[in-house]
Amino acid sequence: MHGNPLHLAGRPVRVGETAPDFTALSNALAEVRLGDSRGLVRVLVTVPSLDTPVCDLEARRFNEEAARLGTQVRVLVVSMDLPFAQRRWCGAAGVSGVETLSDHRDACVGLAYGVLIKELRLLARAVFVIGKDDKLAYAEVVPEIVHEPDYAAVLAAVKELV
Repeated sequence: MHGNPLHLAGRPVRVGETAPDFTALSNALAEVRLGDSRGLVRVLVTVPSLDTPVCDLEARRFNEEAARLGTQVRVLVVSMDLPFAQRRWCGAAGVSGVETLSDHRDACVGLAYGVLIKELRLLARAVFVIGKDDKLAYAEVVPEIVHEPDYAAVLAAVKELV
């Protein structure tokens, strides 16, 4: 972070592997599993907090892209923010094309995908594209937390699967 190394907990995932299932909380406090959307292409986006400028920008960008990707693609934006804060952010930002999920309860997503920052108990900035067959088709952990992911590469991976 800003040139200072941080350590990630969990097992890093690799392209070609089966995507780990997880449970996170929706803005309505309902449990959501990755497996609930089996049969769709999933874009799993992890961010430290929606209340930071880069995360805000990234989530808004994926919201715009989700509208163009169609109904065979589901975009999940996961952070450690409380579901109430995520719901407030979605309302204030006018975001409805992505589903925000909270990993605050047990860091299930962070640990399953190897993106839980040990020092901060936040999620690293990362994007995973998961095919209809639950295989990982793309994985990017952004090396500097204040940078955005490679949107073009993410979208190219999605388009190959749709």
